[in-house]
Amino acid sequence: MHLKIQWLAIALGLISIIGYSQSKNRITPKTYTASKTENSIVIDGDESDAAWNKAAWTALFTDIEGVEKPKYGTKVKMLWDDTNFYILAKLDEPDVWANLKQRDTIIFYNNDFEVFIDPDSDTFNYYELEINALNTAWDLFLSKPYRENDNVVLNDWNIPGLKSAVKINGTLNNPNDRDEGWVLEMAIPWASYKTSYFDKNVPVDKFWRVNFSRVNWQHTVIDKGYERKKGTDGKFLPEYNWVWSPMGVINMHEPEKWGYVYFSSKEADNSFVIPKDEKVKWELYALYRLQKEYYQKHKTWAKSIADLTKEGISIDNRVLKPILENHAAGYNISVKSPFSNTKYIIKEDGKIITN
Repeated sequence: MHLKIQWLAIALGLISIIGYSQSKNRITPKTYTASKTENSIVIDGDESDAAWNKAAWTALFTDIEGVEKPKYGTKVKMLWDDTNFYILAKLDEPDVWANLKQRDTIIFYNNDFEVFIDPDSDTFNYYELEINALNTAWDLFLSKPYRENDNVVLNDWNIPGLKSAVKINGTLNNPNDRDEGWVLEMAIPWASYKTSYFDKNVPVDKFWRVNFSRVNWQHTVIDKGYERKKGTDGKFLPEYNWVWSPMGVINMHEPEKWGYVYFSSKEADNSFVIPKDEKVKWELYALYRLQKEYYQKHKTWAKSIADLTKEGISIDNRVLKPILENHAAGYNISVKSPFSNTKYIIKEDGKIITN
């Protein structure tokens, strides 16, 4: 079963998996500082707005596993103001095509661009947005990553006030020429992510966890148009997944590995450094994934850290001393940060609690 179809099947309750496509690779997330803009931005798919001239492009996207170099270039700029999070994506593509026109259909059946956002960086209650070259959107809310059996996916959730526009540098759905690609511009209102009426959620001089993915299919030409290419077995060939911050596995739904976007109140600011306590959390998630693997093999949770790893854990020459405690519903792994003395606890469902 195609990986993304598996995710959808899990969301619909068709299959149930406790450990799911989890990477063993250690990934250092990318970072980007999005400056606050005082210039107005017209959402028309055109990158010529003066505000965008002041924003830097990300590095070109990489393969999701960090193994192969993508066939075509993809890069992003980001800005923000008191109302919106602005994203500009530029996708090189010699054959721009799309045929899905209904909102909230399965957009990744076309080539698309995807946005993943976790405002509070806890891997719970995060958001996904997919848009194709026809500017058709699929937006959804996920209570937990798909690796958890009790996650809830709200496919009918829409981003109120979303503005997006696509500009084709070439001709859409025309196999008789070669295109340069397409540009996607969007404004996502901060209000879309409010958890309550009084929630002040504009992240001034704060970071959110964010990632971007581009799905690109091999195609074939039919009836003067395009469709996904099939192999000799009649099944669609696998898609390419190119991302901003690599995941180490073909699975975007490990939010702890997404990039860090810092929303600076200054126009030019390169001072953001990933906090060391975030690295403490990375180690907790590594232990959490080892617990998943242990459970799959032994049908019970490990009862000590030594059951999970024989290696010591340290960050910048500071030793971590995690403690594993089992209970009736699962387990807690706790550790005190040697940098802040804050105690962090990760539960069997991947939720991190700050104590």
